[in-house]
Amino acid sequence: MTASPTESGPAVALLSGLGAADIAHPGGTLLAHLTRVQRQLAAWGARPALRLAGLCHAFYGTDGFPAALLPLDRRGVLAAAVGAEAEALVYLYAACDRGATYPTLADADGPFHDRFTGLSHIPEPQWRRDFAELSAANELDLARLDPAFRDRWGPELLSLFTRIRPLLSQPAWADCREVLAG
Repeated sequence: MTASPTESGPAVALLSGLGAADIAHPGGTLLAHLTRVQRQLAAWGARPALRLAGLCHAFYGTDGFPAALLPLDRRGVLAAAVGAEAEALVYLYAACDRGATYPTLADADGPFHDRFTGLSHIPEPQWRRDFAELSAANELDLARLDPAFRDRWGPELLSLFTRIRPLLSQPAWADCREVLAG
């Protein structure tokens, strides 16, 4: 199941217009990485909003990739291209202070720390699962393509994904084990 052209078209046009195809990223360009993450989520059976969030997850930069395509005061531009739910997932992913959030991510009452605002909140269970699934798709893409990344970060990522296993779909968990433990 992949995103339909009408579903992804506006997002791809926006990504292209903002230079994502020209930004270097492990495995080629940022656009290539984003497309692979979207495809991975589709292969796991993710719903359309999560697939679109996967395609756009780096729009505002992330805790691990600071290059932003849009400033936060232009969130409406992305929302117009992908819809409010997908844009909110992109923001959630981008805003995550990983060091503060990851230790309790699997806990239903674990706080989610927003690196942009400095505030914390408790995401709904679906948002927590979406975040985990998107995180796995992103990290597995890097681990598949870059042996040095996998050697350096694989054990830590496997530990993280093992800890948050209840948040991951069965296909995502199977891929985490295959890529990171193999």
